[in-house]
Amino acid sequence: MRKYCLSFILLFFILLTSCEKKTDNVVEWPYGVKYEVFVMAFADSNGDGKGDIKGLTQKLDYFSEIGVNGLWLMPIMSSDTYHKYHVIDYKSIDPDYGTIEDFKLFIKEAHKRNIKVISDYIINHTGDKHPWFLESIKGKDNPYRDYYVWAPKDSVEALQQESTAGPDTDNIKKWHEVPGDTTGELYYGYFNGQTPDLNFDNPKVRQELYDAARFWLEEIGVDGFRLDAAKHIYPNNRAQDNHLMWEEFRTEIKKIKSDAYLVGEVWADSKTVAPYLKGLPSLFNFDLGDLITAVVKSESNSINIVTKYKEINDYYKTITPDFIDATFVKNHDQLRILSALDGNINKAKLAAGILFTFPGTPYIYQGEEIGMIGLKEDMDRGQRESFIWAEGSSDSLQSNWYPARFSTDKSVIPFSKQKVDPTSIYNYYKKFIAYRNSNAVLTYGSIEEAPLSVQEVVSFIRVYKGEQRLVLHNLSDVEVTIALPTSLSNFQSIEFDSSGEAKIKVDEVRVPAFTSVVVK
Repeated sequence: MRKYCLSFILLFFILLTSCEKKTDNVVEWPYGVKYEVFVMAFADSNGDGKGDIKGLTQKLDYFSEIGVNGLWLMPIMSSDTYHKYHVIDYKSIDPDYGTIEDFKLFIKEAHKRNIKVISDYIINHTGDKHPWFLESIKGKDNPYRDYYVWAPKDSVEALQQESTAGPDTDNIKKWHEVPGDTTGELYYGYFNGQTPDLNFDNPKVRQELYDAARFWLEEIGVDGFRLDAAKHIYPNNRAQDNHLMWEEFRTEIKKIKSDAYLVGEVWADSKTVAPYLKGLPSLFNFDLGDLITAVVKSESNSINIVTKYKEINDYYKTITPDFIDATFVKNHDQLRILSALDGNINKAKLAAGILFTFPGTPYIYQGEEIGMIGLKEDMDRGQRESFIWAEGSSDSLQSNWYPARFSTDKSVIPFSKQKVDPTSIYNYYKKFIAYRNSNAVLTYGSIEEAPLSVQEVVSFIRVYKGEQRLVLHNLSDVEVTIALPTSLSNFQSIEFDSSGEAKIKVDEVRVPAFTSVVVK
C-alpha cells in the first residue's frame, strides 16, 4: 500500500511538473524567437572544417536551452559557392553539408524538441552552373532558353546610350554576355553574371519552383521558407508584377502545406515593402534593426524609435491586418552588432533587450548571443566566421571553415565559458528569451508610446487582452531616475530587470546604466 501511495505521489508530481512547464511557455507558432544559422560555420561532425547537417543535429539542444522555437537555415541546396546562394540543384543538399537523409533526421530531431525549420529558398536566380542555365546558353532553340531572361545585345547597348538616368538605368547594367556566344544576346543577372535571373513570365519556371517547394514541404518536412531577394523577381520597373507573383506564390504554397510559414526579404523603405505583405505576410524589418543600432550607439532616443516603428507598423496593418513583423538587429549580410557598437558588450546586450521587448517575432543571427564580432570583408566572410564553442579545438564539433580574423577564442569568450558565467551575454540572451517566452503581453501585444520624455530612455507600453507592461531601456552609462506621471501610477512592480538592480517607488523607477526593465 505504501509503495502504491509513493508511486501515486511520484506520478502526481511528474504530471504537475509537466503541466507547469507547459504553462511557462505561452508561445504558439509562428510566434516566438527564431535563430538564423549559417550551417557552414556552426558545427562540424566529420572533421573537414566545414559545418554540416549532422553537426547541427548534434547541437540541437543548444537551441532548446536558449529558448528559440524556430531555425532559419541559410541555403543548404547544392551550390558552387561557400554561402550556397548560387543554387545548382533545387532538390538536393549540398555535399559540404551532407545528404537528404541527414537532413530528414535533422528535421525529425528538431520537431521532437518543438523547433520548426525554415529553409532559405532562392528563386530570383539560379547559379550559372545550374543545368537549366547550361542548357539555355546552347542556343535560342534550346527548350531551357526561355527559363532565363535574354535580350539582343544591340538593343541593350542602344538603351545604355539613350538612358543616362531614370528607374531603368541600374537594370541596364545587369546584362551579361556568355563567352563565345554567337546568338547576339545577353542574359539578365541582377546581382552578377554568376546569378542569372529566372524568367517568371514563363509558367514552366514557376511550376518548377512550386514543384521544388512541394519536395521540401511534403517529402522533407520543412515548415516554411525564407524568401531571398523578394523584391527582384522582376526588374525594378515591374514592381506590380513582383507583388502579384508573391500572391500567387503564397496561394500555391498554401495548397501544398496550409500552415507553411513564409518570411520574405525586401530590403527597402516601408512604402516599397508594404505591397509585398499580401503575398508575404511576414517580412524582415530592416528599419527597426537600423533604429535599434542608432539609439544604442548614440545613447539617445532623440529619433524616437517607438514613434517611427508605430508609423511603419500601423501602415503595414492597413495593407495586411494579420501580418507578423519579423524583427532583428543584424543578419548575415551586415556588420555584426558588437562591431557596429565599437565592442561595447553592455550596448550589445541592450540592443538585444530592445529587440526582445518590441512586437513581432525576433530573429537572432548566429553568434550574436556570444558576442561575436566581424566586418563586411572578403565576400562577406568577415561577418560569417565560425561559432566559437570552446577554447582551441576542445569541442569536437568546432567548425573551422574559414581562417577567422575577427571572432577567435582570444577575442570572443567561447560558449563553454559563457554558459557558466551568469553575467555573460549568452546568459543575458537566455534569461531575456525565457522571460519573453513566458509573457503573452510581450509575445502577442501591441505597442503604445509611453507619456515619458527622457532622452536617455526608450520607453513604451505593451498591451494585450487588457494587460499592460511598461518597458524602460536606459541607453546611457549612468543610472537614470524616471518620474512616473499619474497616468502611469498603476505600474507598481518590476517584473523583469536585466541588471537585477533596478528600484521602484510609488512615483519613480531607478534604472541602472544599460539596463532593461519591465514594470507590471
